[in-house]
Amino acid sequence: MPSLLTIASAVSGAFSLAGYIQGAIGTVLLERFRRTVHIPGDASPSPQQVTSAPREDSLPGVSIMKPLHGDEPLLEEALETFFQQDYPAARQIVFGLQDENDPAIKVVQKLQTRYPEQDVAIVIDQTEHGPNRKVGNLINMFPACKHDVLIISDSDIHVSTDYVTSIVQALQQDGVQLATTLYAGLPASQTLVRKLGACSINTNFLPGVMMSRLMGRQDCLGATMALRRKHLAEIGGLEALVQHVADDAVLGQCIRRNGGKIALAHTICQTTVAETNIGDLFRHELRWGRTVRSVEPVGYGLSALQLPLFWGSLCVLFAPARLFSWALLGGGLLCRHAMTRRIGQLTNCAMPSLLPHLIFRDWLSALVMVGSARGTHVTWRGRSLHISRGKKLPKSL
Repeated sequence: MPSLLTIASAVSGAFSLAGYIQGAIGTVLLERFRRTVHIPGDASPSPQQVTSAPREDSLPGVSIMKPLHGDEPLLEEALETFFQQDYPAARQIVFGLQDENDPAIKVVQKLQTRYPEQDVAIVIDQTEHGPNRKVGNLINMFPACKHDVLIISDSDIHVSTDYVTSIVQALQQDGVQLATTLYAGLPASQTLVRKLGACSINTNFLPGVMMSRLMGRQDCLGATMALRRKHLAEIGGLEALVQHVADDAVLGQCIRRNGGKIALAHTICQTTVAETNIGDLFRHELRWGRTVRSVEPVGYGLSALQLPLFWGSLCVLFAPARLFSWALLGGGLLCRHAMTRRIGQLTNCAMPSLLPHLIFRDWLSALVMVGSARGTHVTWRGRSLHISRGKKLPKSL
């Protein structure tokens, strides 16, 4: 009769194999999607990425909502990509801040000087409306928005010049009430910590999203949330989100209950990875993990399969004398390395180059999942908060 350690090794090995298979399928799906989209850093679009420009009179006006908080790394570079859009119809950018001394204001003013033709509004209002300060900021910005289509985008997002056009085209599909976008991690510099942060987004999150779309899931990804005014009003407006930490997931749920579809726009963004040390990276990912777990506990638990090197390591630790355990870990490490390199090429983002870093990355993600399962505290925008299975944020501590 096999021992408990042998059984544990076999189970870990099975999970590891499942993770490699899922990762490989997700990478293939990402590659197919990538062939027809533009991404920041592309030297020039491929023939498959070139589409005919839509007529200006067929496109709605767009208000891009950019909540800001501080002068983060690459902020100017990220915001400038929104000034460089080739969208032919009316386009407004609304920046929202909650402190008149916020250093991000100077960055916006610098870009205004550089692009005087761009319609820009700056809203400074410290009213919070509820515990989710980002949504409170958006509520303050909403009256300044002129146009029918609202694109809510995080401050650290870098986009290609056809970003707005791609989103509007997604919203014009039958039954679509919300458009969102894939995003890859972009290290703010070539430090190992920032590469490890980007690696988690690019090799776990991106293939996972592609797999979930293949299986019919329609999740809203918070880097971009775009919808028309009437659909926002039908779900109760931004006020319906201000009590929730996972505002993107809740918005997606509200849209689906409203009978709408969530489309994945034909573009890939990049999000700045700015953490300077492992502690900051762990706390950031812990906040994200606890947030996702509070909304989708089953799905978050199943995402443990996206850590094949963690499971492969356990397979070896439980049965170090078995040749199969070592072969699974070694072969899987080479497979993971190949997928990581390919995803780095697809996303125009640097990835860790040494094989041991990939094992460390999976173990760090596993520790984040353990911490996410047990705790309820998150640190967000300088505040300590509790989250719960009720999906709401109580008042800050």
